[in-house]
Amino acid sequence: MANPVNRDRIKPPTMHDVAKLAGVSQSTVSRVLSTTPSPISISEPTRQKILDAAEQLRYRPNWTARSLRTLHTQMIAVLIADISNGFYHPMVRAIQDVARLHHYDVLIANSDHNYENERGFCEAILRRPVDGIVMVPYYLDLPEIDRLIKSTSAHIVVLGNHITHPAIDYVWLDDEQATFEAINWLLSQREKRRIGFIGVSDQLPPGPRRWHGFKRALDLAGLTVDPDLVATGDFSIESGAQAMQQLLKRTCPPFAVYACNDLMAIGAITKAQEMGYAVPQDIAVIGFDDIPEAQMITPKLTTIAQPAREIGKTLAQLLFDRIENQTTMAPRTITVKHNLIIRDSA
Repeated sequence: MANPVNRDRIKPPTMHDVAKLAGVSQSTVSRVLSTTPSPISISEPTRQKILDAAEQLRYRPNWTARSLRTLHTQMIAVLIADISNGFYHPMVRAIQDVARLHHYDVLIANSDHNYENERGFCEAILRRPVDGIVMVPYYLDLPEIDRLIKSTSAHIVVLGNHITHPAIDYVWLDDEQATFEAINWLLSQREKRRIGFIGVSDQLPPGPRRWHGFKRALDLAGLTVDPDLVATGDFSIESGAQAMQQLLKRTCPPFAVYACNDLMAIGAITKAQEMGYAVPQDIAVIGFDDIPEAQMITPKLTTIAQPAREIGKTLAQLLFDRIENQTTMAPRTITVKHNLIIRDSA
């Protein structure tokens, strides 16, 4: 007969174990290990003794139990659109850095610009509550976000200004104006008159804003939009390549192309070179974001820079201001600055 399986498990250390090893009361351990300030002062030798005991025992706080007592989960969630897009990497890193200062953990979700994934994120938050959410919503509408707030009591901050809610703070960049300035520069400084536009669906909030900036610059120069010079992508490298191929096969192809993000611009450059075009001699290319890859491609990409790390830090600071102060202040809008980075592609 086989030996029965030993189902005994090593029990994780408890706060009581830490108190016993440190020779103090359990309440003193709780005050030292708590992330909230204690009205009772603890001497530095006692504090260090408790920290040493916790480290020796490899004690980790039970956040589930703590959240029941404090009504805080010590967790925030971040919903981004595309984790493969280099724009989001420094943004999320900055959010994590701020969260760490507040002793919070971060859950990161990726929507892939997909409505069902955005809805799935909301369902996940209902199952696993958090204290706050940093969100880059593309398809969620105001009623859906309002229901999320009312169902979870989570504080929310948003990248973009396309959602207006009395309890939400916003950080955004005026990408219409940024696009206008970039196209105006192409027209005035590079004397490019036939400019192609690689945009995205109007359902994606940056699309209409960047399109309006493009059209406004042409209008100012007395030019009309040529429908043959307009193509649509989905923010990916592959869609940028396909759009560029479409534009270059026109009877009168453009002399320059503006792409609504750097990934599409990189795809556009690669495809133009594959088709025998020299960049920027035959066709100039401008992107949007200034992701790290913008300086790795040949030629290096001229682009509109978004300060991704500043954006992430600002979003997180706004969020923790609401979490920790529990205020019902009016929504705040922070506008970050853009910058046209001139490199070799235009």
